[in-house]
Amino acid sequence: MPIPADLLAAARADADRTVDLRRRLHRHPEIGLQLPRTQATVADELAALPVELSAGTSTTSLVGVLRGARPGPTYLLRADMDALPVQEDTGLPFTSEVPGAMHACGHDLHVAMLLGAARLLAERRDEIAGQVVLMLQPGEEGFHGARYMLEEGLLDAVPEAPVAGAFALHVFANQPSGVVSVRPGPMMAAADHWEVTVRGRGGHASMPHAAADPVPVAAEIVLALQSMVTRRVPVFDPAVVTVANLAAGSTDNVIPDTAYLQGTIRTLSPERRADVVASVRRVATHVAAAHGMEVGFVHREGYPVTTNDPGVAARVRELAGELLGRERSVAADEPLMGAEDFAYVLHRVPGAMAFLGACPPGADPATAAGNHSNLVVFDEAALPAGAALYAAMALDALA
Repeated sequence: MPIPADLLAAARADADRTVDLRRRLHRHPEIGLQLPRTQATVADELAALPVELSAGTSTTSLVGVLRGARPGPTYLLRADMDALPVQEDTGLPFTSEVPGAMHACGHDLHVAMLLGAARLLAERRDEIAGQVVLMLQPGEEGFHGARYMLEEGLLDAVPEAPVAGAFALHVFANQPSGVVSVRPGPMMAAADHWEVTVRGRGGHASMPHAAADPVPVAAEIVLALQSMVTRRVPVFDPAVVTVANLAAGSTDNVIPDTAYLQGTIRTLSPERRADVVASVRRVATHVAAAHGMEVGFVHREGYPVTTNDPGVAARVRELAGELLGRERSVAADEPLMGAEDFAYVLHRVPGAMAFLGACPPGADPATAAGNHSNLVVFDEAALPAGAALYAAMALDALA
């Protein structure tokens, strides 16, 4: 359906309220799966709208159902609500008031945009044939919040019409403000955590021959993993293996018993994911064995690949172009190797995640402080574009 001509103008007219909510959330960030203050703030905002609201049982999630004037399918719009364990150092007038916590990934903007979209949709219920589900989730930053919501029946929030499609936006400080980017297929990577403990035999640092030193073995494993990626992983089905932590010993004259490594694996297909996890284990085990040592290997599965439905991704491009101008709707050249738990939703229903640029005025997107930085600043002028695009996706799906 054509986008209502006044949709973006209406979002801009409502911008003060959207910005105010964003700043209130920013001042009081909460981390993980339990966000009671955030949940209460969002519930208060939604109380003024014709939204049937329910809270999660295992987490502080919220699910809102806005019903259109006529029956039809159900479309889901998602925003994540949690913050990061980061000490903010932006100097903003609405900086975080919670020590060691900050909305450094823009989730406060996501919530504000989604509630702005809810107001736009509530004003246009006569144009909706079906229902809009508002998914407001905690625990995106590594806590699998979306999976908990799915287990609690998120997709059946409207029993007579289960969710048939889904859409989410994610802001990025390193993308020009107000520009929407999306691509078909993999949009973000799968993430896996691994740990290796090299078990040697301690001794005096002056007599390494009488010990079994795990330190050079750990160093050899690091180098072997880099070669494993470049020599074994096809460039058209890529992988990232990063050793992010290496620890061994406690002083200068003692060979330790063990050395410890941990890191992450990022992949874009289930097949490559399984292969690389197995390869990390194999390389570590065999390098250690060559030196007469053993390893302990731990693997923790993270989020799956965030995969956009090609048809939905194409429709995002079209609607964003109509809404914001063709020059502000672009194809993402490549996936982002970060991970997202909206992937769980997209594995169940067709949909898409798109990126919305929010680089602050006067900053260069290439050098601006990025997401997860304690210095990151987002351009609030992008909020109306996000709210309008959320609403446009739902109106288009439920015409």
